[in-house]
Amino acid sequence: MTPTAFALIVLAGLIHAGWNIVAKKAAGDARFAFFTAFIMMLLWAPLGWWLGRDVVPTWGRTEWALVVASGVLHVFYYVILLRGYRKADLTVVYPLARGSGPLLSSLVAIVFLGERISALGAAGIAGVVLGVFLIAGGPGLWRAAHDPVARQRVRKGMFYGVLTGAFIASYTLVDGYAVRWLLMSPILVDYMGNFVRVALLAPAVLRDRATAWVLWQKQWRYALAVAAVSPIAYVLVLYAMQQAPLSHVAPAREVSMLFAALIGGQLLGEGERGPRILGACCIAAGVAALGLG
Repeated sequence: MTPTAFALIVLAGLIHAGWNIVAKKAAGDARFAFFTAFIMMLLWAPLGWWLGRDVVPTWGRTEWALVVASGVLHVFYYVILLRGYRKADLTVVYPLARGSGPLLSSLVAIVFLGERISALGAAGIAGVVLGVFLIAGGPGLWRAAHDPVARQRVRKGMFYGVLTGAFIASYTLVDGYAVRWLLMSPILVDYMGNFVRVALLAPAVLRDRATAWVLWQKQWRYALAVAAVSPIAYVLVLYAMQQAPLSHVAPAREVSMLFAALIGGQLLGEGERGPRILGACCIAAGVAALGLG
């Protein structure tokens, strides 16, 4: 992994953890997902037009198929993530989502796309996975809680976290193929895919406009914050994918767990600090191993 790719991933991790904390505080659903996608479409229109005015008309069926697939997968990912945040703690959902996603995408990249990984890189993946497990609660996740409500909340967090991770793996592979093998612009892949997201999420707003308006008044500031910064984080990752193997970039993204553990946990008052910090250290070591491997 090049130093540039590594720096892009670290910066993206900080931004990603930040907007996930904002999304958790918004407590939104598919309508909040539409708000963010719609604002994103308007906010980033000048850049999208400037980069795409000569490029997009040259796209063929393959390029458009990848953009549509990316948009659909991102919708499922975001809606399921938001539902997980409503039903469980961020410090359970976020680590499991971020950990299971790159683990799956890395394995697919190695098995089906022919990418190779060194022993040190494999140890890095193991460190990331172990860190994610510790931050999510460690062995306590598997012990029966005395409080049935708390136990059910953890189980829901695990379910939505892993399900979100499956969609993360899916869109990572689709987008990674687009930018690494077809050399499509990372910015255009994300921006044009956002039109698909807007179209798919619009019915959630149109079905009950009165309720949507009430939610908009409560959530527009959160939606604006997410729309302004979340594309930056993901585009940085896509650029990193052009410079380093997907099987390294995907797990290295989990440096965001450092920031989510130390910032998000404190702000939201979730979980125990000891396992969270230990898990963050494991992730830091794992990311360092990936960078060297």
